[in-house]
Amino acid sequence: MDTTTLAAFLAVDLLLVLTPGADWAYAISAGLRDRSVVPAVAGLIAGYAGYTLLAVAGLVVIVASSPSLLTALTVAGASYLMWLGWGVLSRSAVLGTSMETMSSSRRQLMLKGAGISGLNPKALLLYFSLFPQFIDSAAGWPVAAQTGLLGGLHMVACAVVYLGVGLLAHTVLKTRPSAARAVTRASGAMMIVIGGFLLVERLVG
Repeated sequence: MDTTTLAAFLAVDLLLVLTPGADWAYAISAGLRDRSVVPAVAGLIAGYAGYTLLAVAGLVVIVASSPSLLTALTVAGASYLMWLGWGVLSRSAVLGTSMETMSSSRRQLMLKGAGISGLNPKALLLYFSLFPQFIDSAAGWPVAAQTGLLGGLHMVACAVVYLGVGLLAHTVLKTRPSAARAVTRASGAMMIVIGGFLLVERLVG
């Protein structure tokens, strides 16, 4: 796999990562809480690590080609996303917690992040549709190794962008409680809208 191919993949991948979506909404909502950006983003990356392992093992093709399994994954992911969004909206007035609560919340944030990215059918389709375009089966590298490299680059891109989004939200909005509440509500609403769209797209489309 040459550097030109890797550069082309990164360019396309960054465009996708930089497009606001459920991950962005979760990173922003986490950024408005003390010390919660890193565990939240770590959870998101953990979900993509799971997809990378599936892709390396060749299981992504099996899952993506099964309509019933993909529908079940979509319904579960969309429902979970809407549930999280409702939770964000209901707690939007509370932007700070005690240190003991935050210690527990860090674990919860990581698990929720893994759930958001791990149950996101769009991520599955990303790995299924984007990766094959940049993998050369005739190259000296094994396909599994190429897949693992692309998955690693995607996770690095996600980590950099989502950390930046979360830290920016924390820095800019932390001193502006009214703006922070508005952004938090918008993030929760975005999760609900995206979840609803995924449900309609999969069940009605």
